[in-house]
Amino acid sequence: MSDDVWTPPLVMVAVDLVILTLRDSRLHVLLVERGVEPYRGDQALPGGFLNNAEEGVLAAAHRELREEAALDGPRLHLEQLGAYGEPGRDPRGRIISVAYLAIAPGLPEPVAGTDAAGAGWVPVDHVTSGSVKLAFDHHQILLDGLERARTKLEHSALATAFCTEVFTISELQQVYEAVWGVALDPRNFYRKVQGVPGFIVPAGTDRRTTKGRPARLFRAGTRTLLQPPLVRPPSSATEMRE
Repeated sequence: MSDDVWTPPLVMVAVDLVILTLRDSRLHVLLVERGVEPYRGDQALPGGFLNNAEEGVLAAAHRELREEAALDGPRLHLEQLGAYGEPGRDPRGRIISVAYLAIAPGLPEPVAGTDAAGAGWVPVDHVTSGSVKLAFDHHQILLDGLERARTKLEHSALATAFCTEVFTISELQQVYEAVWGVALDPRNFYRKVQGVPGFIVPAGTDRRTTKGRPARLFRAGTRTLLQPPLVRPPSSATEMRE
């Protein structure tokens, strides 16, 4: 038998955060400008290393959100997105990152802190189109978070949280279009939404937006999980399909 004693590799643990919100009917992601090496001056998702052996991963995610962007992490529902640990993903060494996702309305302007030189909301399509480059493997993490957010709109009533207390179906449609990144046929969308019992309910009043017929107003219903789901169309499509 070999007398060699196996030594586990030195692995550091970090967290990264995909925070999404709607601003001016466009989907935005929270990015920070890195103030330290590596990738100093580049845009990145907020995040960082665990402080010590006693700090939990979720606690670290809340702390980093607070320290790097002055956002109140505990008020956001952070859900674990995945773990990222490909060799070479970080030039500082063998680092595994646990990524978290939050998508919420009404998030304030961030304020940069700690090792972030800046923080701000950036339209998601600026990143996915390649006009904004992200450090590390954060582009892939963002894409994974975006896919999770789009799926959540298919299966949950999350979209109504981005509307006012009463809203038109057209306003609800704008939320789906912003997150899914596709244009939807209004009549087909109206039929699909009305086909989910308890998703939205009439508010009892109408709103006149043009000289034509007043728009019907709705409010969020009691259903949180959508059955049947609102299945999104392919990105090249212009309407929701059966």
